[in-house]
Amino acid sequence: MKLVICEKPSVAKAVASALGVTSRADGCFEGNGLIVSWCVGHLVSPMDAAGYDPGYKKWKYDDLPILPEPFRYVLAKGKEDAFQNLRHLMEREDVTELVNACDAGREGELIFRLVYEMAGCQKPFSRLWISSMEDAAIREGFQDLRLGAEYDPLYQSALCRQKADWLIGINATRLFSVLYHRTLNVGRVQTPTLAMLVDRDSKITMFRKEKYHHVRLTLGGAEAVSEKIAAPEEAEALRAACAGAEAVCASVTREQKKEAPPRLYDLTTLQREANRVFGYTAKQTLDYAQSLYEKKLLTYPRTDSRFLTADMAETASVVLHLAAKVPPFDGCGEFFPDVSLLVNDKKVSDHHAIIPTLELEKADLSELPVGERNILLLVCRELLCAVAEPYVYEAVTATFTCGGQTFTAKGRRILSEGWREIDHIFRASLKEQPEGEAEPAALPDFTEGQLFDQVEAAVTEHFTAPPKAYTEDTLLAAMETAGKEEMPEDAERKGLGTPATRAAILEKLVAAGFVERKGKSLIPTKAGINLVTVLPDTLTSPMLTAEWEQKLTAIARGEGDPAAFMAGISDMARELVKTYSHISEEGQKLFAPEREAVGLCPRCGKPVYEGRKNFYCSDRSCRFVLWKDDRFWTSRKKELTKKMVADLLKKGRTSVKGMWSEKKGAAYDAVVVLDDTSEKYVRFKLEFPKRKEGVNGR
Repeated sequence: MKLVICEKPSVAKAVASALGVTSRADGCFEGNGLIVSWCVGHLVSPMDAAGYDPGYKKWKYDDLPILPEPFRYVLAKGKEDAFQNLRHLMEREDVTELVNACDAGREGELIFRLVYEMAGCQKPFSRLWISSMEDAAIREGFQDLRLGAEYDPLYQSALCRQKADWLIGINATRLFSVLYHRTLNVGRVQTPTLAMLVDRDSKITMFRKEKYHHVRLTLGGAEAVSEKIAAPEEAEALRAACAGAEAVCASVTREQKKEAPPRLYDLTTLQREANRVFGYTAKQTLDYAQSLYEKKLLTYPRTDSRFLTADMAETASVVLHLAAKVPPFDGCGEFFPDVSLLVNDKKVSDHHAIIPTLELEKADLSELPVGERNILLLVCRELLCAVAEPYVYEAVTATFTCGGQTFTAKGRRILSEGWREIDHIFRASLKEQPEGEAEPAALPDFTEGQLFDQVEAAVTEHFTAPPKAYTEDTLLAAMETAGKEEMPEDAERKGLGTPATRAAILEKLVAAGFVERKGKSLIPTKAGINLVTVLPDTLTSPMLTAEWEQKLTAIARGEGDPAAFMAGISDMARELVKTYSHISEEGQKLFAPEREAVGLCPRCGKPVYEGRKNFYCSDRSCRFVLWKDDRFWTSRKKELTKKMVADLLKKGRTSVKGMWSEKKGAAYDAVVVLDDTSEKYVRFKLEFPKRKEGVNGR
């Protein structure tokens, strides 16, 4: 009997159905010599620091660095029953081997292995590695189960990633939180990502726009533009020289250009495009794609490949024709797809590019939630575009001389829309059109030496533009290259995080209050900017962090040394603690809580702030203070509130309802008057609407 362990119940149900395991039992499906059960995500987690030593509950500098050896694990809270169910199934005498059917990736490997280790299981296990949840793909995967040991390097990579995140997260967070007296969440990948956002925000803030000018000539039904001119008087002089003068066409160049069709989506490019077109966050796109995968309509989404393998060509051809029947693509007309454009075995590692599945034929897209339908249509469009003809156009550049200067006009003549015809049909079907750059219009047929009389000339004023704030689209691109502006297409990527983890990283930054969304833009908050300001390069450098990520990838391929990797991370933690033992007074001010003055001190005129037990004057030499537990208030069973103090400081009085009289055993309303005589203690007195005489009290 084989025990098949999936990552979640919905996947287990699909696997059981595909394999004909129809009998539902407690916590599993059983039949056909198989038991199919499930985890609920991560069932086993690294132990918290306090689990190693109760003294670690309190954050202290002297305890750092915390470097557990060995690492210990605990059951995730609330998931004990799921673990006990799996352990019970593993221990059944009729279970002779296991199948790891968790997601085919680094985290899926870790989820299964930690449960296997925690349960103390020693039975042999194999690995199900599939890229589609279609019944046929599941059955084929079970016909080709792989040895579990083949994925030991992937498991080691996952362990190293988890331990590194723990070591840097725990030690750096505690270190800088203790030094700055407030919780500062530091993460191995999220902090350099935040640093890129802060760097871009700084460039925008420091940017100083500069004015420049163009002189524009209108001639022969087109517009020709001068080079940039800084001085307005120089631009005006050129305009005056050209207005009504003669212009000559000095040259006309025509160059045929081709724009190859786009490649298929990997997860990052799908997330970027969905953000551009629909405004979806990276997490939303991943959630929609994952749901479509579990509904058998999309292949595995957490991939970094944009190609298919040669053995998929026949299936891809069938899927192509299915996609061409899906509205709005059913209006594309005849086209002759070149499936070979999709295939490159060398550029497919664990999973191929994202494409629809054969289930598309039976799918009713109108029944899908809007977000899922949009993502599926986006993937269909990309598949159809990827096999279409190139977009071909003629780029035309004409230069003109007038007033002793050269002017340029550029245009474009479309020769073949190619793949862009499909893209136009898709975009026309959208309710809201995504932003895009206007394309150059076609130019008249200018000829060299052609003369133009009485040309019109005008000066236009322009300003240099600041860098644009990151959107999820552009930040994902920057994370993929660790902030490098340009990277050769075939270069080995040294990115921040992985396609599967980047969405979660962005959400953590937002949840921690370090980043906020403003429209499509991602803007660092003051807390985020201050955090990056005080942290060292070892924690904020995108390239250094990308080097660590590359080492994790090497470990997963069996080419890296896990022990050396962890030694490097431990050394980094030790060096951080050794280097940062105290901070400057200026540094402390960065994280001083922003205080709002309640009012002005009646004695010295300085701001009065609220403390935990009182309201106090900000001038330490001034002794003005209002105590929250002053007997005047406690004896009357009233709490001195911020609003009451604001009234007392501004008007000298505040109306209070429901004060208690011990003598009469009843509540009453009165006006409390601030009767400050500049003595050690502040006094109050009561006034009643119908009684002018005061009752003194403290």
